Amino acid sequence: MALRQLVRARPLLARPAIAPRSALLTAPRLSAAFTSTPQRLDVPPQAYQTPPGEGPNPPQNQKLKPSFSARTGKFAKTFGRVTLVVLLTATGAFLYVTQTQNSPPEQLPVDTKKPTLVVLGSGWGATSFLKSLDTEEFNVVVISPRNYFLFTPLLPSVTVGTLEPRSIIQPTRYITRHKKRKVDVYEAEAQEVDPIKKTVTFQDLSDVRGAAGSVTIPYDYLVYAVGCENQTFGIKGVNEHACFLKELSDADKIRTKLLDCIETASFRDQPQDEVDRLMHMVVVGGGPTGVEYAGELHDFLIDDLKKWYPEVADRLRITLIEALPNVLPAFSKQLIQYTESTFAENKIDVLTRTMVKDVKEAAVVVQDANKQIREIPYGLLVWATGNTSRQITRDLMSKLSSVQTQRRGLLVDDYLNLLGAEGVYAVGDCTATSYAPTAQVASQQGIYLAGIFQKLGQKAKFERQLSELRATAAAPEEIEATVKKLNRAAKLTPFHYSHQGSLAYIGSEKAIADLPLFNGNVASGGGAAMLFWRSAYVSTLYSVRNRTLVLADWLKVKIFGR
Repeated sequence: MALRQLVRARPLLARPAIAPRSALLTAPRLSAAFTSTPQRLDVPPQAYQTPPGEGPNPPQNQKLKPSFSARTGKFAKTFGRVTLVVLLTATGAFLYVTQTQNSPPEQLPVDTKKPTLVVLGSGWGATSFLKSLDTEEFNVVVISPRNYFLFTPLLPSVTVGTLEPRSIIQPTRYITRHKKRKVDVYEAEAQEVDPIKKTVTFQDLSDVRGAAGSVTIPYDYLVYAVGCENQTFGIKGVNEHACFLKELSDADKIRTKLLDCIETASFRDQPQDEVDRLMHMVVVGGGPTGVEYAGELHDFLIDDLKKWYPEVADRLRITLIEALPNVLPAFSKQLIQYTESTFAENKIDVLTRTMVKDVKEAAVVVQDANKQIREIPYGLLVWATGNTSRQITRDLMSKLSSVQTQRRGLLVDDYLNLLGAEGVYAVGDCTATSYAPTAQVASQQGIYLAGIFQKLGQKAKFERQLSELRATAAAPEEIEATVKKLNRAAKLTPFHYSHQGSLAYIGSEKAIADLPLFNGNVASGGGAAMLFWRSAYVSTLYSVRNRTLVLADWLKVKIFGR
């Protein structure tokens, strides 16, 4: 009995009470220390998380910033990919354009039913006209003493080797072979224009001539763009002793004579006064051509002559002679002063109000502002004083003397029609207009005239369509629509010149720019203007070929010199 009560009083060490199955599934399991078999603890994931700001993993709401090296590597990788894509695209576009330009398509043959359009010249006016002309409605014939277009603003750079001659010329056939209809190109000198019979007579005057003599062809339309020739003012000795700067052959002649003067001055036992004469380069004319040549000559002295001819380089002198009170009269007063001060720093003598009276073989006779006469010895004389009409232009003016009363050039109306001659249009330096005889004016006139002939071609096309519609008794609505198109094509707007500014290179990696802005002008000079001068001229070149060659020449000069 007592034993039974004692057993009842002791705590029971027997098996514990079994919990429900649902509780066992949710409760944590016993530690492995209390069990004889390994067991995985079901601990909530939150129990293993590191407190914010501690350990290798940042908080979920805080992004880890990449290191500087990682950002730089990513940028370099992206930049490399973009650069590669741009280079491949540019190379592909360049190859496509060049191959397209070098592979002219098939052209339509000459159509005797179409009117004949004769173009005289291959300068700024004629070339811009040909480049913009649609030849589908015309049989075009081009007659010019040279079979290429010359980019004259860069001609002074050729005289000292900054640019190569072929870099600034564009073959005329390079333009005409890409036209819809075949264009005949003749390298010949136009000798006579008969505005009554509407004929043109021309002859091959090149060094290599065939058996053919003078040829006369009729025309329905004539674009007269023969340009002009150098103005000598009747001064004795200019044609015999001076070098002009108008054609490509002139630049080559100056380049040869310049080096001859330098080599002769370096000759052994040469008298000192003769060295001074040979190394004195005189430029007559203070316009853009004369100023740019003086600047290019100074660059040649500083960049190249002092390296390879140190014994005579310091003896080189440059003198610019101008009859007007200042150089560059078309530019603003501020830029004129800047140019003259730059020339003074470069030791280029500028003689204004000085007139040339006579040109001798080794000296030029001038009269200064005080009416004093003196001789200036020279080794090289470059004549860049202006232009005058050609003989063929003077002959044409004499045939139309009742209306052509301006000695300076041909008179035209607001639509560039030659006064007194039906079907004749004149553009460029051969005309006497209110605009300055510049390349910019001639280029805009050529583009405008191409638009005129575009409308003339459309007018002829719509007239044929209207005749066919009326012959076939077409619907009145269709005839009326064609009549409206014909009336629109017959409306012509007069020529209006838009001045885009004036540029000139003055040497020492400096240029001047006089640019229109709103109702005023912006005048700039220096290195930035030189970069603008180069970019403007490169963009004005007529083809990718010319742009590539000019850029390559500038790069070659920087690396290898002239």
